[in-house]
Amino acid sequence: MIEKQTSTPDEDFALRSILEGTARSTGEHFFEALVVSLAKALNTHGAWVTEYLPDTNRLKAKALYLGGKMLKNYEMGIEGTPCEVVVRELRLIHYPDKVVELFPNDAMIREVGTCSYMGVPLLDVDKKLLGHLAILDRVPMPPKPRIRAVFEIFAARAAAELQRIRAESEVRDREQKMSRLLSSAMDAIIELDHDLQIIGMNPAAEKVFSCRADAMIGKNFMKFISTESCTKLSLLTHELQSRPEGEQYLWIPGNLEAYSGANRFPAEASLSRYELQGRTNYTLILRNVNDRLASEKKIQSLTEQTEYLKEEIRALQNFDEIIGHSPKILQLLRDIHQVAAADTTILIQGETGSGKELVARAIHEGSNRKNKPLITVNCAAIPSTLIESEFFGHEAGAFTGATKKREGRFELADGGTIFLDEIGELLPDVQSKLLRVLQEGEFQPVGSSRTKKVDVRVIAATNRNLQQMMQEGKFREDFYYRIHVFPISIPPLRDRENDIALLATKFAEKFARKMGKKIAAPSPEFIQRLKQYHWPGNVRELQNVIERAVITSADGKLNLDRALISIPMDSHLDTTSAADDRKVRTAKEFDDMERRNLLLAMESAGWRIAGQGGAAQLLGLKPSTLTSRMKALGIQRPKPEA
Repeated sequence: MIEKQTSTPDEDFALRSILEGTARSTGEHFFEALVVSLAKALNTHGAWVTEYLPDTNRLKAKALYLGGKMLKNYEMGIEGTPCEVVVRELRLIHYPDKVVELFPNDAMIREVGTCSYMGVPLLDVDKKLLGHLAILDRVPMPPKPRIRAVFEIFAARAAAELQRIRAESEVRDREQKMSRLLSSAMDAIIELDHDLQIIGMNPAAEKVFSCRADAMIGKNFMKFISTESCTKLSLLTHELQSRPEGEQYLWIPGNLEAYSGANRFPAEASLSRYELQGRTNYTLILRNVNDRLASEKKIQSLTEQTEYLKEEIRALQNFDEIIGHSPKILQLLRDIHQVAAADTTILIQGETGSGKELVARAIHEGSNRKNKPLITVNCAAIPSTLIESEFFGHEAGAFTGATKKREGRFELADGGTIFLDEIGELLPDVQSKLLRVLQEGEFQPVGSSRTKKVDVRVIAATNRNLQQMMQEGKFREDFYYRIHVFPISIPPLRDRENDIALLATKFAEKFARKMGKKIAAPSPEFIQRLKQYHWPGNVRELQNVIERAVITSADGKLNLDRALISIPMDSHLDTTSAADDRKVRTAKEFDDMERRNLLLAMESAGWRIAGQGGAAQLLGLKPSTLTSRMKALGIQRPKPEA
């Protein structure tokens, strides 16, 4: 029997210290925070993280912390150093003692009087060397498996940050290429804001309209087209608003009639809509009717690549958003680190609002598929009649309304990861079709006889009891065991009481910064009241409560009375009863408490679920999640009296 290895308090303290020391840092600040936190938490004389320069076979320090000081602009050759072994063998190297005798020609080793050393390579998804992370000490460093595990966890995080920085550089290069392409394009490209005022144009547009850009920017584009074209353009902008994200573009039928000074000209045009920093903008591309230029495809391609890289940068930071230092959260982080690179099918189980999608993103970003897309599907939000088309795509004419061919989510996720949220809502017949994709890696689009093959990693998530659903015949047993390869359980917030203060403080800082307010840290009384609530909506609900507390704050103090107005404290959690507060509650008691809370919200909202003032908004839940919980708890709207 293999004895399960458990961490010691000192090792958990080290992991927590490094997590807290680096949680809010990015870029160069992250590397500085990392080496300082590593050296202090592991009690070593120094720590450093480097970037490898393959052309010169040298290491350039991103951050070097030695003897309590941060050293700047340090670079060294690796010949005759312990770092050379790390770089050459691409594995963790540990010399517990006598390093100065093993590497007598290493100047740093001699000057510091180094006795022990541990280094690990930083690799990208293709196992290509990015740099290395190392610690050194003046005293022996005996082997400790858990300390080694902590070291490797943050080496992976350092590698991710190096990749993120390189991705940022690539985004800048893409944007420069985009700017050059727009300037050199023969088509007129005009950027419009939500009121159709001109906010940008390329040289070709200046030529088409015989007017300099600085003279046109700020003017309404409607002044440069005919009355009939104005009506057409206005209707098309409204049509784009109703289209789903990713499909907000169209050809303008019948062309536009535009003016260049006193001259009129017909222009073939396309219009697309996009969001930038919460604002709606449009891109209008004009060209002569008889010209068919390849520039539009180049522009579209570079735009998509740029947006993809920006999404990649944002996603690389998701791992740090899993906040907490409770034992269950630390175990969750270990599970993520262990399974991320295994390419295994994963089932994430957790209550509503516990952060299942966040965990899925962390797993994807720690996997070898991180440079490919992560496609998210909310199974509960898709009508049953369309779910097969959403998963597998359809051919034009496959069913009523299918006017054109469409790729499904599995095809979009090819080479990457697909996250199937709320998988317990799928009907058994859809489960059987998904089972084939998981087993064979192939499917047929709706209305097609062709079989397509895909390479997709599946991460599923649910807040329902799938084993009970199997017994009731609502969930296929073969499908369950196919997705239940590596289960991950996310602890509910009520089981993470000591994390509530940390989460509440972070959310308060986030919303105060966003709203431009100065807010004092949550008081002990504020935190105690939060701890006495059972949080059926978990972290998402806590975030919504803190946002309301910041909005209604006065004199720099969070207003919990207003924030909790739609979530009354249950009588079972009365602060006047210390004994009751310590009572262990059954699952049925929590279900009863949640049922009463949902009923109160529904009654307060007049039994309206979605929209402004709806019960979902009062509870801080998604409408689909609220509907699912009402169904699970047997909540129905009372019939009107005759």
